[in-house]
Amino acid sequence: MYKNDLRALLSPRERAVFKKLTTPKHIQDYLEALPQNFSKRSGETCRSPRRILRKKSAYCFEGAVFAAAALAYHGREPLLMDLQTIDDDQDHVVALFKMDGLWGAISKTNNPVLRWRDPVYKNVRELALSYFHEYFLYRDGRKSLRAYSKPFNLARYKPERWVVAEESLDWLAEELDASPHLAVVPKKIIPQLRRASVLERKILDLERWKKN
Repeated sequence: MYKNDLRALLSPRERAVFKKLTTPKHIQDYLEALPQNFSKRSGETCRSPRRILRKKSAYCFEGAVFAAAALAYHGREPLLMDLQTIDDDQDHVVALFKMDGLWGAISKTNNPVLRWRDPVYKNVRELALSYFHEYFLYRDGRKSLRAYSKPFNLARYKPERWVVAEESLDWLAEELDASPHLAVVPKKIIPQLRRASVLERKILDLERWKKN
């Protein structure tokens, strides 16, 4: 089984962490307590779950991959969803899970938006659309979310390639980005989208972790 292959690769200390993350809520709580990885701004990106545990920090892609590994450790499918934006904004990645046939999402973010989603969505499109009105540019309020990926199953890769890898997972980010995506909003509607107000944009001033 995939979970057994994954577990066999982990050190006793790593297994002790994953063993405690028995539910999506536990995984989300762990990620929220994990400091933000700001090194992406200086060029280092896409750490594996092993390196996240070592460095004790993560940003959105890394957090989603870590969450997927924790889900796989407990026998769930390690699924990601990529939220694609216009060029002026940044994509966001979440880990997907199902509970009683409904979809939810685990998310690592440094702001009050684009966060955890309770499992109340009938399909992944509903879940992706729940992020639409939260996804806007700070400077002018333009709504920026344009597409979402189909559930991207990391079980297609051996766990040694992504769970305990010492090299960057840039290759994985690129494959996720190139995977099939579906449009969020029809092109003819885009010019009619209302911009987020000044009040709404102020929420982006709030950050959980400050860069030293």
